[in-house]
Amino acid sequence: MKIENVWTGNWENAFRGMRHPYESYKKSDSYSYIIPTPKGDIKTGFHIGDNDMDLAQRLISGGEPNDKFLRQIFVSMDITAPLYWFKEADTYKVGTTANSTSTMHRIASTPITLDCFEIDDLDQNFEITLKDGVHGTMEQWNNIIIDGCEFLRQKYLETKDIRYWKELIRWLPESWLQTRTWTADYVTLRHIWKWRRNHKLTEWHTFCDAIEELPYAQELILYKNALGE
Repeated sequence: MKIENVWTGNWENAFRGMRHPYESYKKSDSYSYIIPTPKGDIKTGFHIGDNDMDLAQRLISGGEPNDKFLRQIFVSMDITAPLYWFKEADTYKVGTTANSTSTMHRIASTPITLDCFEIDDLDQNFEITLKDGVHGTMEQWNNIIIDGCEFLRQKYLETKDIRYWKELIRWLPESWLQTRTWTADYVTLRHIWKWRRNHKLTEWHTFCDAIEELPYAQELILYKNALGE
C-alpha cells in the first residue's frame, strides 16, 4: 500500500467560518504563510494561533455538530491499495470522493505478475493444504492464481473473445492493486482513525499512520479521539 501526493487545504476559510457563530473575528490569530525554499520553489502552509486552537479544541470536545468546521479542512491523496481495502474504505462515502484507475479498461494492457497485487505482508513460505491433502506453499498457490489470470489475459488479446476478459474480471483476486485519488475532510479522518487504527487489516494501520502525519493531526484529528472518548 502506498500513499502519495498528499495535500490539505482551505484552512483559512475553515477557521474564519469557525468564528462566525461568535462573531469573534478579532480574536483570530491564525494566518497563511509562503516561504521560499533553498531549491527556488515556494512552500505554503497555515499556522493556527493559540486563540484559534483553543476554540477549535473546545468545539471538538463538544462533539458533532460543534466540530463542523473540520468538514471544511480538505485532504487529497493518491492511494495505491488492494481492492479488498477499497471495499472497506467505501464505508466512508459521506464527505469523500475518488477517481480511480480502471480495472475494466486496463486489466488486459500489461502482464499480470506478483507485483500487481498487495504483497506487503505476504509470507511466500506459509504452508497450506490443498485439495486431497496435498501440501504446498503460498508461493505455489500464488503462481497458480497468477498464471491462470495471465493465461486468460493473453487468450483475450489473441482472440478478442470477450468471454476470456469476463472470466479474468470474474476471478481476479481482491488483492489486485488499484490507484485512486481520494479526497475527504478532517471530520471523516477523525472517524476513520478512531475506528480503524486497531483493525486487523494492516493496510488500515498504514493509512492511520499517514493520517497522523497530516498538518495539526495531533491537535485536531487525534484530539480526544481515543476509543470510548
